[in-house]
Amino acid sequence: MKLIQTPDGVSQIIASRWKIGAALVIAVLLCLSFIILLPLADGIVLGIVFAYIARPIQIKFKKHRKLGALVASLCIFVPLVFIVGVGIVEILNQISWIINNKTAVIGAIVDFIGALKIPLELVGSFNDVIKNLFTSLIPAISSIGFIGYARNISLFVINFIISIVFCFYILADGDRLYCAFLGVVPAEYKGIVDHYACHLDLILRGMFIGTAYSALIVSVTSVVVFYAFGFPHVLALATLIFIASLIPLFAGYMVLIPLALMRYLQYGFDSAAIFFIVSSIVIYGPPELILRPYLAGMQSKIHPMLIILAFLGGAFVGGVAGLFAAPILLGALVAAYRVYQEYIHPEMAEANTELKNTRNFCNVEPEKQSHD
Repeated sequence: MKLIQTPDGVSQIIASRWKIGAALVIAVLLCLSFIILLPLADGIVLGIVFAYIARPIQIKFKKHRKLGALVASLCIFVPLVFIVGVGIVEILNQISWIINNKTAVIGAIVDFIGALKIPLELVGSFNDVIKNLFTSLIPAISSIGFIGYARNISLFVINFIISIVFCFYILADGDRLYCAFLGVVPAEYKGIVDHYACHLDLILRGMFIGTAYSALIVSVTSVVVFYAFGFPHVLALATLIFIASLIPLFAGYMVLIPLALMRYLQYGFDSAAIFFIVSSIVIYGPPELILRPYLAGMQSKIHPMLIILAFLGGAFVGGVAGLFAAPILLGALVAAYRVYQEYIHPEMAEANTELKNTRNFCNVEPEKQSHD
């Protein structure tokens, strides 16, 4: 009786040497592409986030995909450019002015503290803190230099332009790109990959769309309120409101409360109370009345603390790209866990009505898994 010899591992590696070589070449090319695109990571990540934010507008155009992508992109970028973009430039100009006039700024702050009738021992402590701040932190900021400042601004502008173009093409051709990717996935895994994509889509919608629309509406209405009450640097304040409203736990009240306190010190309690009440109603009324019913069914169902840690940790590690890339990574991990849970417990998938309402990108039916 002739025995069938099972090939050993070395023989299998030799037989598959061309496949292994091709896989290594692809891995090297992907690594090189990652290194080349790393300086543009801010624009790529922002483009993905902007595409998610603009997609509800683009869907309204149905078959006119490119026209819808253009209109949706403009609806997002016009407020960002005229409020957030100009506001950031104004903030940077104010920082530059403080650096160049730090002596006058120190004198104004010391005079302001002296006018508050604080006990003398506390006044001395405050003055020491302010002088140390301006003699250590401000020179460190100014030591960055004009060249580094100009380079960072130029890179930010380039990334912003890339995010606009990337957002448009994701909205216009994103589904076809995904279907092309799904075409290279083995047939037995296409259903579960598409099921995972639907879960991830549902999670990212809940995390980004509601927060972004609320922040945009809040920043636009805050411009009117700040202008009506005569605050200087309106666009800079609106930008701070927008940034604070993007991250859970933080809110525009972190900007409104200091402004109300400043108004109290300048004009008294009545003026500060009127400003705080009016600004709270006008700025935060529209998101609660308009967006709240729409967003009621768009929840990521991820614990808020995890989202807060993802936003803050990503911002500290990766800057603008990390601020949004970390929540996307968190959503990807949670989506994988939910797909695994539904694989183990099929009744969970049957009961998930939100997932059934999520579009199936390439009309792929998830395979029914059998369990022993």
